[in-house]
Amino acid sequence: MLTLACGYNTIQASSNVPPRGNNSIFSVVENPDVPLSMEFAGQKINLDRIDMFERLDRELTSMTYTHGNTLLMLKRANRYFPELAPILKKNGVPLDMLYLACIESTLNPRAYSGAKAAGLWQFMPETGKQYGLEVNEWVDERYNTEKATEAACRYLKTAYQKYGNWESVAASYNGGMGRISSELSKQLSSSAFDLYLVDETSRYMFRILAAKLIMEHPAAYGFRLDRHQLYQPIEYSIEEVSGPVEDWPTWAKSKGINYYQLREMNPWIRAKSLPNKSGKTYQVKVPKSDSLYRSKQKKTVYNKNWVVQ
Repeated sequence: MLTLACGYNTIQASSNVPPRGNNSIFSVVENPDVPLSMEFAGQKINLDRIDMFERLDRELTSMTYTHGNTLLMLKRANRYFPELAPILKKNGVPLDMLYLACIESTLNPRAYSGAKAAGLWQFMPETGKQYGLEVNEWVDERYNTEKATEAACRYLKTAYQKYGNWESVAASYNGGMGRISSELSKQLSSSAFDLYLVDETSRYMFRILAAKLIMEHPAAYGFRLDRHQLYQPIEYSIEEVSGPVEDWPTWAKSKGINYYQLREMNPWIRAKSLPNKSGKTYQVKVPKSDSLYRSKQKKTVYNKNWVVQ
């Protein structure tokens, strides 16, 4: 008999391996299945090659058993996919690139990284400005769902014109076009799947594939949700603001909402006032009352596979 000290507890462990099956003292841990191939952005990806299999297996295992973030991502997708998908479609970007946003931010519109990347698509300040977003102390459109998605589409389309395949586009979103272009040339390759890269970028493409597999059929990976557990889209009206706002909390109260609700709907607002010396017109979302209460919300499901039938 072996005695182990763990914190305040002392555990006595038999040297014999515990029996498997119903008599086991451990919960059954199921290994997620990796398909032989899958489709991504209209392209068939062969997963027979050992490194392709093992890299995807790593991310599927990680995302399946990191329940909290994956579960939140699923619930948030029901709110944000209906808003993001039409923008991608309008711009000719494959809908599978929605899973890139999932990996970037777990679909948290207020996500902010230690490297100062912000929003659903995690734009860096200068990159955001480069692709047409206003970024300053009062307004940061990296947090504007629609405008940031339009900017992401501009980036993705530019990268696709350069590489001709979406896995290299995805790798460049993480590692930068300069680095990916350089490595494709140096390593005599046309696909980022074949590149030897830093671990973060190498894993990034397979995290996106894992997100697609799990989110298309979450029940197959152990996730069980009812429709009332999904986050619902918030219905809102648009108020145009073309001048300065001295105090956003006062403005919010005049519209029948509080300051928190204003900022939650419009995370691009970054201060309690808006100088707006240029007279630019901003579209401010004002949530409708019924959308702010679970009992009054319309219950919609973007993907029927997300809920228990």
